[in-house]
Amino acid sequence: MSEIIQYQTSGVCCGIMQVKINGEVIEDAEFLGGCNGNLKGIKSLIKGMKINDVISKLQGIKCGDKSTSCPDQLAKCLVEYKSKQLKTV
Repeated sequence: MSEIIQYQTSGVCCGIMQVKINGEVIEDAEFLGGCNGNLKGIKSLIKGMKINDVISKLQGIKCGDKSTSCPDQLAKCLVEYKSKQLKTV
């Protein structure tokens, strides 16, 4: 069963991320704000990927001199989601 999670970002141009997840697989994503073309590219690349794979590929990416980036914030979103899932089991 699919569920949509919403994540308020910090330190990046994209303000809110919404990710549609089915089990361990990302079905879709929407990004409000940020660099439209780059975020469309990220969306296209992560569709169908497992959550852990997305986290391992995107975690720690920086944008310019910022300590984070939209890809890193997406990884944080997914880590937070997984953490909440473990607590409900």
